[in-house]
Amino acid sequence: MGVFGRVLGIIVLVFVLFQFIPYGKEKTNPKTDKTLKIKAPKNVMKLFKRSCYDCHSNETKWPWWSYVAPFSWSISDDVRGGRKALNFSIWNSYTPKKQEKLKKEIYRTVAGPMPLPQYIWLHQDAKLSKDEIKSIRDWASDGKGFIRTDVR
Repeated sequence: MGVFGRVLGIIVLVFVLFQFIPYGKEKTNPKTDKTLKIKAPKNVMKLFKRSCYDCHSNETKWPWWSYVAPFSWSISDDVRGGRKALNFSIWNSYTPKKQEKLKKEIYRTVAGPMPLPQYIWLHQDAKLSKDEIKSIRDWASDGKGFIRTDVR
């Protein structure tokens, strides 16, 4: 066995050992009262479900690679962070003030950092067109097309 074989063996062994690390194993979709779910026009809901729900709802679709470390660690972190920042499954539990704040965030991030590039890489259908971004932004701004944000 040459150096290449040994290195490959070590890499495989480390990868196998990663599978025994419990971090990122909690792949759950908590049950939620349906009355708390977000209500938006059908076209916007379709976009949210296609591009946002896996990280920002309790309806995550967990693909097979989400059970394989070290990928599972990153995916679990993304979903946990996404749900903490915004969870469409509990939208109606947010105060009107928080909903407005979240709408401003949606308006701002939908044209840039969201969905995450690594998510789009694995879910090409999640990529939003300019028209789809405009639809979400129109919804988020209540049709005004622009949300004034407070500048300090």
